[in-house]
Amino acid sequence: MPFIDIKVIAGVFTPEEKQKMVEDVSEALIAIEGEALRPVTHVVITETPSGEWAVGGKALTAEDVQAKRAG
Repeated sequence: MPFIDIKVIAGVFTPEEKQKMVEDVSEALIAIEGEALRPVTHVVITETPSGEWAVGGKALTAEDVQAKRAG
């Protein structure tokens, strides 16, 4: 039973974007593992509160990530 846990900072992605992540990641894995495992392929999105995710010792906020997405 494949289990994928996508971790993101809360407040960055819309519900529609998160749904697309779930669908696209599921389809990519099923393309490799085979259609027979679709019913047991699990994907979860775990949201970490803004400011509680750090990279290189610097806490990131939702606003930081949104700024990066905007370019």
